[in-house]
Amino acid sequence: MWPDRRLLELFNIELPIVQAPVAGAMDWELAVAAAEAGALASLPCAMLNPDQVREQMAKIRARTKKPVSLNFFCHTPPVLNNAREARWRERLAPYYRELAIDPAAPVPSSNRTAFNSVMCDVVEETKPDVVSFHFGLPEAGLLQRLKAGRFLVMSSATTAAEARWLEARGVDAVIAQGNEAGGHRGIFLSDDIATQAGTFALVPQVVDAVKVPVIAAGAVTDARGIAAAFALGAAGVQIGTAYLWCPEAKISAPHRAALKSARDDGTALTNLMTGRPARGIINRLMREVGPISEVAPEFPLAAGALAPLRAKAEAQESGDFSPMWAGQAASLGRDMPAGQLTKALAAEALERITRRVEDVKRLRARDAQARPPRVEARNTRGRDRKFLPGLRQPRLRRLESGGIGGLERNPGQSRALLVAPAGAGAVPDIGGHVVVVASR
Repeated sequence: MWPDRRLLELFNIELPIVQAPVAGAMDWELAVAAAEAGALASLPCAMLNPDQVREQMAKIRARTKKPVSLNFFCHTPPVLNNAREARWRERLAPYYRELAIDPAAPVPSSNRTAFNSVMCDVVEETKPDVVSFHFGLPEAGLLQRLKAGRFLVMSSATTAAEARWLEARGVDAVIAQGNEAGGHRGIFLSDDIATQAGTFALVPQVVDAVKVPVIAAGAVTDARGIAAAFALGAAGVQIGTAYLWCPEAKISAPHRAALKSARDDGTALTNLMTGRPARGIINRLMREVGPISEVAPEFPLAAGALAPLRAKAEAQESGDFSPMWAGQAASLGRDMPAGQLTKALAAEALERITRRVEDVKRLRARDAQARPPRVEARNTRGRDRKFLPGLRQPRLRRLESGGIGGLERNPGQSRALLVAPAGAGAVPDIGGHVVVVASR
């Protein structure tokens, strides 16, 4: 039994796992596998046009009736800055020449679509169970349309303040994205990535800040991470990097190879790939130009000038210019089909959680069977005095004596002494052999 079932009941899923939407790295195939295994499937739509979203959803619905989420970005479309673009291309020019690419050649546009009225039409048409967002929420009118359509809504928060902001606008769940997470930071109330908290620090503070279920995200790659998330108060987890290991993931050969040799210190936050901070495996571009550079154009324009470099390098089996998204626990991933991975993670996590619960039960049973404390009552002349029957079983709590004062027994101490006025009936709440001395 999972210790918190709110997410299961909210999304009508079997397992408290959300398959993270990693744009450009997964499609309907992985979503179907995760859904059939019992997780909440996610289809990343930020790099798809409306017709592609319809096509992907049709493939999903033809293969599963389980719950699925459509994920969108909520960034403000950038204003093209020709001077900044020119500086960016100038910075990349040596790599163009190295790979025999014309630096003056036109570059493709960056296809990161922000949620808009057209995409809202697609949502209303395809009817996903959940709509999730990154970088905040869409404008109020679009959000109201989703609520009117009875779609469940969730979004990422990287701080407790962002979580409260999301809850105030009606989200049904909050994804607490720790700094360890792979891919784009969901930060939207600030742009200061230096102050971003890790998952272990962020999750309990978000849990305390909001009433809706909290989903822990960031370096949750194995059963230990899932169990820890529940211990921190989360109602479930969102897992991304672990799914990139799966054969269903649509990642490049260099990216897959980099995952298999991943280290705990092998990732960094970079804005070079898209113009917005995102965590990925460190490659040549990040080492030589960044990982953070003020020259990189605003999101998502930085990706345009990188596209020719990425294509040429990947054709040569190199990830030098590729966004190889991964969290800090990427090395804990396992190469197995998505459905099998989902079930294995859940079973292993539940076993860990259940084992901890059983351990607690055994400790409580052992304490209950321990020898009850003896209570002796004497007055200051050493004569026995009768104690009230209800006061014969002192409780194991901090010693309080109605303002009279007393002593708390230290571990291993067999006796404790309390001096109280005669007839006060005061008995210390303390275990062990207790002597009560009543003064006149």
